[in-house]
Amino acid sequence: MFKILTLNNIAVAGLRRLPRNLYEVASGISDPDAIILRSYNMHDMDIPRSVAAIGRAGAGVNNIPIVEMSKRGVPVFNAPGANANAVKELAVAGLLVAARHLCDAREYVRRLNVQGEELDKAIEAGKKQFVGFELPGRTLGVVGLGAIGVEVANVALSLGMKTVGFDPQITVRRAWQLSADVKQVDTLDRLFKRSNAVTIHVPLVEATRNMVNADRLRVMPDDSILINFSRGGVVDNSAVLEALDSGKLLSYVCDFPTPELIAHPNVIALPHLGASTKEAEENCAVMVAENVRDYLENGNIRHSVNFPESVMPRNDGWRITIANANVPNMVGQISTLLAQASLNIEDLLNKSLGDLAYTVVDLDGPVPDETVEAIRAIDGVLTLRNLGKPIS
Repeated sequence: MFKILTLNNIAVAGLRRLPRNLYEVASGISDPDAIILRSYNMHDMDIPRSVAAIGRAGAGVNNIPIVEMSKRGVPVFNAPGANANAVKELAVAGLLVAARHLCDAREYVRRLNVQGEELDKAIEAGKKQFVGFELPGRTLGVVGLGAIGVEVANVALSLGMKTVGFDPQITVRRAWQLSADVKQVDTLDRLFKRSNAVTIHVPLVEATRNMVNADRLRVMPDDSILINFSRGGVVDNSAVLEALDSGKLLSYVCDFPTPELIAHPNVIALPHLGASTKEAEENCAVMVAENVRDYLENGNIRHSVNFPESVMPRNDGWRITIANANVPNMVGQISTLLAQASLNIEDLLNKSLGDLAYTVVDLDGPVPDETVEAIRAIDGVLTLRNLGKPIS
């Protein structure tokens, strides 16, 4: 029986992927085999040593201590692309809301305290201050062409916009999904210079922190729009406020309110709604539950942010998995110890990602305890899991 600790409310559709005859799932469970969460901050948490995997029902993993888990040999899973449609729709909505001043217009109408002809006159008199602009012919810059960015870029084209994109690490899969009419640029500065609106879709890492800064905002056309449903830290808020005050930016639409942003009349700040749809929450929960389950039962790794993609179909043999430092002769040492136990390797998979490596081995017999301990004692081995035969 596997034990799963949940740190947030996880969509039932995802929890149903963990059958009750194999999994105990609860928010108050001791010595869990895995943790599934959404936005809970784990950085100050004493994570039990029993934890073999962590699953984030979403894309961002800034709330999880990745470095510490990597040192323990614990893969951290996320759900990339599962919330792409939800964030795409919100980004497009933000663009339309800003272009047509819809929030200000709604507040103007809500403040009207007149009736009849007076109401009609007030509406006609007030609408002049909310004249917006249409999207066709204007240029949208998309920073980050992953699952979300590609969808946003493609839908912008269907709205009649010109679209430019920047992502030096775009994958082959996303490149195939991206319309040929999206023009890619080789620097962020060129993207900002050409764009009437810019939307950000990148993770928050050191390389992306404050990537939207005063220098880049300065080269944008006047009365531009900035949209950020990525992470608050990728934008320099002080630079944005200065650009709003100068008229360089018409509006900043974001999902990450701060007191300074909330106070500015040209900021549309939302309460982190990016993936807040029933469909997105279910998609994320299903994806992460399935991947955590496949890891616990079979040792396969899909969509991990710190370990390599490692998937090997099960046969009828006994399986062990090893997470280790990516150093020479690790597989050789493991194979030698298995041979000394008179075990024949039926199948083997070894993958690496940066400083970490992961090995899956299927054998023709059970691995003795003394062999398990000998492998664990190899310098550089982070964790070994003895999975035995497949669960029927």
